[in-house]
Amino acid sequence: MKKYITIISVFALIGIAALLFRVGSRSVTPASSSNNTPVMENNLNMAPQSAGDMIDLPEIITDGNISLEQALRLRRSIRSYSDEALTLGDLGQLLWSAQGITGDRGFRTAPSAGATFPLEMFAVANNVEGLNTGIYHYHPHEHRLEMIREDDISEALFRACLSQSMILDGGAVLVFAAVYERTTDRYGQRGERYVLNEVGHASQNVHLQAAAMDLGTVVIGAYRDEEVEDILRLGDQYRVLYLMPVGKMP
Repeated sequence: MKKYITIISVFALIGIAALLFRVGSRSVTPASSSNNTPVMENNLNMAPQSAGDMIDLPEIITDGNISLEQALRLRRSIRSYSDEALTLGDLGQLLWSAQGITGDRGFRTAPSAGATFPLEMFAVANNVEGLNTGIYHYHPHEHRLEMIREDDISEALFRACLSQSMILDGGAVLVFAAVYERTTDRYGQRGERYVLNEVGHASQNVHLQAAAMDLGTVVIGAYRDEEVEDILRLGDQYRVLYLMPVGKMP
């Protein structure tokens, strides 16, 4: 009898040990498992990792909640913003309002002399959900952002803009740059005036869009030109004409 009891006890212990091993193995994820490893390098909607990465922007809104007349009434130069981050949709909508494509022929939200489209839009991301801090170029035909440089230039840009606090406080700073030759090659010296007209059209679009979205913005024209361009390093062909910091209302 004792012999049988010993044999049964051994098998019972083996069974318990096997059960404990199975439970323990389920609670531990092997180090080599990739099930929970995020894959970011192929997902261009995630925060970019290096210059040249492209980021798809959310679909634009073309039927908002307030009328044009209300936006005109609400438009103000706002110089104080909350600490809340802008969304990628916020930034995309603002860039679209400045230079977005509005038809099959490539026409845009702002009129352009002879459809020469000298303006290029850039954004300095200070506090935007889903974007690393850095400088981005807006591609209107694809409604996408291209990362130009991952760099925090906010302090340097703040100083070059005569220490205007909006540069630091805004979730993003929109940069209006122009390639004058696109227009002056057709219209000569008078093309310079057309470029300046166009940046006025585009910046007012941003003002009205920001008002419609309950965002704050202001046009900044007081800055040291060469210093700002040296900080941004957009390229020799670009001339920076306007800066517009944008942020959530306080």
